[in-house]
Amino acid sequence: MLPSFSGKRNEKDGSSIPTPSASRRLNGEGAGISIIGPDLIIIGNLVSNGQVQVDGEVQGDIHGSQVVIGEAARVTGSIISDEVVIRGTVTGSIRSRKIILQSESKVEGDLYHKSLAIEQGAYFEGKSRRVEDPLAGIQRPELPSASASAN
Repeated sequence: MLPSFSGKRNEKDGSSIPTPSASRRLNGEGAGISIIGPDLIIIGNLVSNGQVQVDGEVQGDIHGSQVVIGEAARVTGSIISDEVVIRGTVTGSIRSRKIILQSESKVEGDLYHKSLAIEQGAYFEGKSRRVEDPLAGIQRPELPSASASAN
């Protein structure tokens, strides 16, 4: 299950205000959420130990523990993750233990999964392959250490 923001109460009307504090610790690694905003275009690969939320455009591969592709987002490249939720457009293969194509999604590419959910209205063109471990044999790119980037 994807983590959600913790809810604080708005003092004026009592409604919930989302805050990112609960998403700071994913899978016990202390990694936070990385958000690619709607006005951002990334040309290159993304690698994260935590959750990646794309609301802009990525031209490259995405590696993360959990990946969410927003409604207006566009990804041209592969997605490799433990869990993927697609609301926007993806052109490329997806390898994940759990894939959810929501009703607004448009996916053109092959899916390799253990669990797949496709909502009514989702567009999917490609092959779907159920495999016991879709991440087997995939080597995750190494993140540079903080000490190496400081030098």
